[in-house]
Amino acid sequence: MSEISASQLLSQLQAAAKAARGAEGPESAADAAPDFSSLLKQALDHVNESQQRAGELKKAFELGDRNVDIAQVMVASKKAGIEFQLVLNVRNQLISAYKDIMNMQI
Repeated sequence: MSEISASQLLSQLQAAAKAARGAEGPESAADAAPDFSSLLKQALDHVNESQQRAGELKKAFELGDRNVDIAQVMVASKKAGIEFQLVLNVRNQLISAYKDIMNMQI
């Protein structure tokens, strides 16, 4: 599975927002960008993999694996934490947008 970085996710979300505003033609927007649910699933899968990898590195370091040093463990842990915070912020923004839409008067 290919990895997706935070900047790639952000650019894809911006492209999706641009398409939703009508900045691109309807047929080009549908062809150019994958749907939001697949992007979100991809991002969640990537965060899950990062957290699992960080956990594996921590365990290997604790067990005394000489191929794993503390710098690798700390970088992997921090990276996984930042990616989780990004997904958490996206979720919070989605919930906020949903609440705003539900509170609109028709």
